[in-house]
Amino acid sequence: MIRLVVLGSGGSMPTKNTLPAGFALKYGGIFLFDCPEATQVQLLKYGMGFAIDAIFLSHMHADHFLGIFGLTQTMGLLGRKEELKVYGPPGTKAFLTPIFAMPHLKPAFPITIKDVSSGIALKTKLFNIKAFKVEHGCPALGYVLEEPPSVRFDEKKAKAAGIKGRMFTDIQEKGKLKVGSKTIKLEDVTYQQAGKKIVFTGDSMPCTSIVRNAQGADLLIHDSCFVEKDGAMAKEKHHSTAKQAAETALKARAKKLLLSHISNRYEDRSIVLNEARETFQQSALAAEGWEMFI
Repeated sequence: MIRLVVLGSGGSMPTKNTLPAGFALKYGGIFLFDCPEATQVQLLKYGMGFAIDAIFLSHMHADHFLGIFGLTQTMGLLGRKEELKVYGPPGTKAFLTPIFAMPHLKPAFPITIKDVSSGIALKTKLFNIKAFKVEHGCPALGYVLEEPPSVRFDEKKAKAAGIKGRMFTDIQEKGKLKVGSKTIKLEDVTYQQAGKKIVFTGDSMPCTSIVRNAQGADLLIHDSCFVEKDGAMAKEKHHSTAKQAAETALKARAKKLLLSHISNRYEDRSIVLNEARETFQQSALAAEGWEMFI
């Protein structure tokens, strides 16, 4: 089961109650999507710890990566030896490498920084993480975590074919099975079930690449920095409104929308949630400590 925790839900500046947007995901390892200030504090607070496998940066605006330096220092103090992988848009490696080479910031363990533009960034036994381009006025990425489809038995077809007991294991292993006078192929009695899918847009204006990559997502985490009355500002700053995020979720046929990167100008965030729910009812508001099991 995938555990997703919101480490930060706000815009560029922290407040007493909110931090810049960032997320931790636990599934066969721990993975961060963006790494703002105080990420390490939030990891402790919400029981994730520091055994991070990889960090996926959406873009190189300071509020999305400043936490990586304190986090790696703490990892070193705790005796980490394992490699840490960091992914980001083109330019990430050139930017971070000289900083990590500084005497007081050089990690005590290997860090591999990879620039990605689109396509598969990471493959594991459980899932793949794919990067795709978004629109934020600078090199910026969204990410898709997706499980491969699984093979499921169609109970009615299997029963009609006479498959029962140990025969289910046999046909899975061999791909086909003789039942009486008939040869039954695995594909005759099974179907493919789509794997879990989580999409993280990072900071972005609404764009077709998000709709395309978020198709059928179990969870779409979308930039919702502004509401419609501030739409001109959203366009100027290359962000989305809550309504635009909801429209994207609707077009993508996502199961659930999580509104993120919410501007601190909205002290009462219900205005953001209400705007989204007018278009897409299955909308939720990101908040520090909010978690979901998928």
